[in-house]
Amino acid sequence: MNLVIRGNNLVITDALRDFIKKKVGRLAKYFEGEAPNEGHVTLSVEKDEHKVEVTIPFPGVFVRAEESSDDMYASVDLVMEKLERQIRKYKTKVNRKFRYDGSLRAQFMEGVSQADQVSATLEQEQDQKEEIGEIVRFKRFSLKPMDTEEAILQMELLGHNFFVFTNAATNQVNVIYKRRDGKYGLIEPEE
Repeated sequence: MNLVIRGNNLVITDALRDFIKKKVGRLAKYFEGEAPNEGHVTLSVEKDEHKVEVTIPFPGVFVRAEESSDDMYASVDLVMEKLERQIRKYKTKVNRKFRYDGSLRAQFMEGVSQADQVSATLEQEQDQKEEIGEIVRFKRFSLKPMDTEEAILQMELLGHNFFVFTNAATNQVNVIYKRRDGKYGLIEPEE
């Protein structure tokens, strides 16, 4: 797997780079021989706080986590534990759903062919100075048709409060979001 490792306010040593590659490489064991092509790791240091953010597009799913501590190596260990928990949770849900409905498993395997497209358009950032109302980050991704249950799972894996997807039932772009009460909302376009 090709890892793009970027440091903010930090020089990345060879030892740190090797440590990260070794740790992230362990995640491939969860995905039946279909390892992702590329992963993004961002390391930053601010006021004795070492922060690690990892985003990896696995076949059919993105995993993302961030952690911080007073030591960079400890932060890497913490973020890897978080990613492994997310992947195990996802795999459990996929396997449980597969027992009851084989279609999700077929969609998961179909996602393998789309993984290259998704990873190529994962993230395009432009550094601009931050002002009110100014767009400071751009992201592009393909909208894979999925049901609302899978969209919720993707949103939870990414750790976001919302997720944009193409609804497989209506073939329209929808937004699923997490409400303050812990439940979910769905935004659909009017016809």
